[in-house]
Amino acid sequence: QVQLVESGGGLVQAGGSLRLSCAAAGRSFSMYNMAWFRQAPGKEREFVAVTSWSGDGGYYADSVKGRFTISRDNAKNTLSLQMNSLKPEDTAVYYCAAGRSYRPPPADYWGQGTQVTVSS
Repeated sequence: QVQLVESGGGLVQAGGSLRLSCAAAGRSFSMYNMAWFRQAPGKEREFVAVTSWSGDGGYYADSVKGRFTISRDNAKNTLSLQMNSLKPEDTAVYYCAAGRSYRPPPADYWGQGTQVTVSS
């Protein structure tokens, strides 16, 4: 089992950047594939990006491809999401998730979320 805590959200202007982090507690972080999801007000939660347990593989939602980068540091039990060229439509609560699945993205364990607001 793994416990996840997100941080790094905030308010940013369109075109700006933010870096989200997800700290994992537990002994088996490096065994899990990790993902970021987001949920905008009034919308369903949607997939953003996934990285494999080793960090060597990953894929992105089309809406963020080329702007967001997912990465992980297994030595520090952390997952990150670098978000560049942010758009108002990126406004959402962002969640990290862990699990055994790669395709579809993992969704066994969830953090509490961190709010990202992009102003126009």
